[in-house]
Amino acid sequence: MKAGFLRAALVLGLLQAIGPFAIDMYLPALPSIGQSLGADIDAVQLSLMVFFIALGLGQLLYGPISDMVGRKPPLYFGLALFAVASVGCALAADVWMLISFRFLQGLGACACFAIPRAVVRDLHTGVDAARLMSLLMLVFSVSPIVAPMAGSFVDEWLGWRGIFWSVTGLALMGIAMTATVLSETRPAHMRVDSGLRNALRAYRKLLGDGRFLAFVGIGAFGVASFHAYLAGSSFALIDHYGLTPKQYSLAFSVNAIAFIGAAQFTGRLGARHGLRQVVRYASAGYAAAMTLLLALNLLGVDRLDVLMALLFVGYGFLGLVIPSTSVLALDRHGANAGTASALIGTCQFVFGAIVIAVGGLFTDGTARPMVASIAGCALLAMSLAWLTLGPARQSEARPGARTR
Repeated sequence: MKAGFLRAALVLGLLQAIGPFAIDMYLPALPSIGQSLGADIDAVQLSLMVFFIALGLGQLLYGPISDMVGRKPPLYFGLALFAVASVGCALAADVWMLISFRFLQGLGACACFAIPRAVVRDLHTGVDAARLMSLLMLVFSVSPIVAPMAGSFVDEWLGWRGIFWSVTGLALMGIAMTATVLSETRPAHMRVDSGLRNALRAYRKLLGDGRFLAFVGIGAFGVASFHAYLAGSSFALIDHYGLTPKQYSLAFSVNAIAFIGAAQFTGRLGARHGLRQVVRYASAGYAAAMTLLLALNLLGVDRLDVLMALLFVGYGFLGLVIPSTSVLALDRHGANAGTASALIGTCQFVFGAIVIAVGGLFTDGTARPMVASIAGCALLAMSLAWLTLGPARQSEARPGARTR
């Protein structure tokens, strides 16, 4: 595999990991944040939900801007805003100040979500793009595997405020990496004219593309199910099942390994069967595992080993769905890859915020609301895939395809 291919995956994966570090390091500390600031569970979870909302809405701006001015300038701005807001979170005197700075932090972090996907589309399409996206996710996996454990150690040694000082340092590293390693993949001759009208025209075109919306919807429901796990897992596993923060971090990492490990087979399976078929059957496998988990829970089987085993299987299937849907959605929109990537990210995080909010209404101290939210999203993703996606086309299974 070419060195440039691996370098792109390394740089883009590390940039994408900065935002999730601000989520995953934060999760083990949610109970202690509530105790420190005198806030209830709902208020602490709101600080997570507004982060997701900002991640979603902010991408609508970063995507078109990156098409207009290039990929690197919006990254600089987003990383700088993320760093300043992280300092504000570290100094927050009450939960509402924390919530406000978490929103600003999300507005900065979303640059690192929308733009790397657009860079992948600038460089490759088809199965090659799926391979690069999977490698990017492999590097990105440093966050869900390492960050929860790092967050629990930092929380224990320095308190929860130390977590935000840590992610401030990561943002500064991201700025340096963007300046010294990342190449500009949107040359001047490919940039569309600046202006709100062009951005609105691009969004109108995307919203009128049923094929694009189908892929976006499938991926968004899949990601939303993972957001439901992010929001509920620390309370379910620590408070309900009695895990320590360190044990929780290990449990969280196991599911991340399943997701990322399975994602590495996306390119190979896509080349053999077509990415559309990969999405159809992987979404069905995911829905089957999560529906079984919910059914067992409703029947009174409320055991940690059962929960972890079926989540491991389910997130393995989901690891095939997410990179495939992103690549397929961007395939025909190279001219507006930043805008298309932004709309993908917005749908994913807005859906996630909605699922978190709805699931929070049914919080009862058990894992059932979290499991029900995950299963519901999985069934919606599968239903959309099987209703809208036909057999794979040869052009989608041909390695090395590249179009603008």
